[in-house]
Amino acid sequence: MWYFLIKQADLETRQYRALQKKASLTEVELFNEPYVNWYIFSVEKGSYPAFMNYLDLEGISYDLNADRPSRDEMLAGMR
Repeated sequence: MWYFLIKQADLETRQYRALQKKASLTEVELFNEPYVNWYIFSVEKGSYPAFMNYLDLEGISYDLNADRPSRDEMLAGMR
């Protein structure tokens, strides 16, 4: 499983819906100000190329992880 982390503010509604359909699971990590909220898209190995191609074609920036980061790890990365 691959985990694509995308800032909530970076996606338009149509992009979010398209990514939801391609992912196995979509989660939202909500943070208080001054930090940003993140979408976490869980993508299976077989769907990885199509998911990444969509992100690249749409010009969407993302962080990619082989292991799902914990909330604390995400918060530490924003500090």
